[in-house]
Amino acid sequence: MVEHCCDEMNSQVNQRCAEHPDPFDCPDALVRYVPQFREYGLIIHDGGTATSGIAHCPWCGTRLPASQRDRWFGELRARGIDPWEDDVPPEFEDERWLRADGGGAGDAARR
Repeated sequence: MVEHCCDEMNSQVNQRCAEHPDPFDCPDALVRYVPQFREYGLIIHDGGTATSGIAHCPWCGTRLPASQRDRWFGELRARGIDPWEDDVPPEFEDERWLRADGGGAGDAARR
């Protein structure tokens, strides 16, 4: 389990609703965290799956890790994998791919 910058962020990211299994349907779900990209976003409850990316925690003010989205696509491309057409290796479905190369850069523990 990923430890986020503060207890409130941990609570928000790990919030699960018995009534709304999809966080985009739950009015109480505020934050989406995408582990493979290390991206945080505020959920926009407009009936879709939109989020607005955030760089700082709304509760404690900690600077959040930089997105690894471009690096993720670059690593897959370097392996000859097209994520839209090919099977993505399991370690690329979460943050394990970052740990494999010592890529702990951008941990949320920095204040």
